[in-house]
Amino acid sequence: QAQLVESGGGSVQAGGSLRLSCAASGYTFGNKCMGWFRRAPGKEREKVATIYSGASSAYYTDSVKGRFTISHDNAKNTVYLLMNNLKPEDAAMYYCAADPRGAGPCGTWFPNAFSYWGQGTPVTVSS
Repeated sequence: QAQLVESGGGSVQAGGSLRLSCAASGYTFGNKCMGWFRRAPGKEREKVATIYSGASSAYYTDSVKGRFTISHDNAKNTVYLLMNNLKPEDAAMYYCAADPRGAGPCGTWFPNAFSYWGQGTPVTVSS
């Protein structure tokens, strides 16, 4: 059974940076899709970024393009989300998700296409 554990969340001022990590166990990232999603209080879950290692293909939602970068380290079985120039509207619980099927790219996938989910890490951005 795959397990995803997020870390790196915290509280920053607007304009600051954070790097989220998602460490996977019982799951090999090679040629598969992983993604970062977020949910702010009272809002729907939103896809933030996805990456398909099979083609080094990354997707970003429009609001984070140019500020966030998703990357992966296959040797560490870890996916990262570097978040720069954070804005108050980026505040949310951030979740890592993974798909075991070896299909991709996954930029157009809905959240329910991902089988495994972490518990989330909170990000707070003060203005």
